[in-house]
Formats: sequence, C-alpha cells, structure tokens
Amino acid sequence: MLDKIGIAKRIAQELQHNTYVNLGIGIPTLVANYIPEGISVEFQSENGILGMGAFPFEGEEDADLINAGKQTVTLVEGASLFDSATSFAMIRGQHVNLTVLGAMEVAENGDIANWKIPGKMVKGMGGAMDLVASAENIIVAMMHTNKKGESKLLKKCSLPLTGVGCVKKIVTNMAVLEVTKDGFKLLERAPGVSVEDIKTATEGNLIIEGEIPEMKI
Repeated sequence: MLDKIGIAKRIAQELQHNTYVNLGIGIPTLVANYIPEGISVEFQSENGILGMGAFPFEGEEDADLINAGKQTVTLVEGASLFDSATSFAMIRGQHVNLTVLGAMEVAENGDIANWKIPGKMVKGMGGAMDLVASAENIIVAMMHTNKKGESKLLKKCSLPLTGVGCVKKIVTNMAVLEVTKDGFKLLERAPGVSVEDIKTATEGNLIIEGEIPEMKI
C-alpha cells in the first residue's frame, strides 16, 4: 500500500513533456518533487505562479513564495509571477493541460466532492470550482478509504459536489483507476494490495478486466 509520497510519485508518471499542470492542495503539491527525468513541465498555481518548482530545503524558504495552500515553494528558471485574475484567466481559458486535485469523495461517473464537509466552517469553494469546470484532464490523488475504513470511491457522492462528471483518473494508496461510463476501471494495484482488497474498499462499480499489474513506483 502506498503512502502520500508514493501516490505523488505514481501521479508524476502521468506528466507529459511540455505541458502546463496545476497542482491542488494536499497530496498533489508533492508531485512537483518527483518529475521524471527528461520531462519538462510548467506547474501553475492559481495564486499567481507559472513555473513553480519543488518545495525548498529547510532554511532556504522564502516566505513571499507560496502556493495556493500557503506552503513555501521554489521557482524554476524563467518563472513568472502575476495576479490571481490573470491566473484564473489561464485556467478558465483552458490553457492548463492537467489538473491534479485531492478529494474527499469521487463517484463512479466522475463527480468530485472536495471542498466542504457539512457542519464544518469553510471560507468558500476556492479555485477548485474553476479548475474542475475548465480542465482538459483531471487526476485525483486521494486515500481509498476514510479514517473509519469506509470507501471514498462511491456510487454517488454524499458531500456537496465541486464538479460533475469531470474526473478522468484516480490514484489512491491502493490502486490506479480510470473513470469510464460503466464505473471505475481498475488499471493497477499498489504493492502488497490484492484485487480482492480493492474490491472490498470500493463502493462504486469496479470493472476488472484480465490480470491487474502491480504499480511500478
């Protein structure tokens, strides 16, 4: 089974050369640390960065350079800084090729809930609403189950939705899954995780075709 770093490393394998990628808060921000060799990617942050780099080493942080989650980051050579209005024009204009988001729930039809838990105070939906409405490709990074051991890959989301039918692929601590018209198609399983384990942990319709390979991290 993967930890958060393992999930980030597996998602990094999905990055394509010369593309623009937005990384959401949480596990997705770790992806910037594991870009495969030979791949050039421009990371965009909705608070106004194009060319975001990996997290800084301890003692080298610049408090003025932060991502959308208020974590300190670095800049790669040639990076640009701009206001959030310009940033969201990039997002809404569909100039971002891939968005990686965290989620509390994903439904088998690709719906995503990642902004509000009823009864808990939140300031607002934030940039996720624009990202899910505009992105060409959305990959979700999440744990397969919640702290109670209940599935987060559902037939239908129970939490308020952020976007409808927008998720293309999911990487969890247990599996890589593709969202299809018939449900979650199992593509890979995490090291030490069996297909039966994934079946048990998935409430939504799980499609299993042939031998399921183990992830290579």
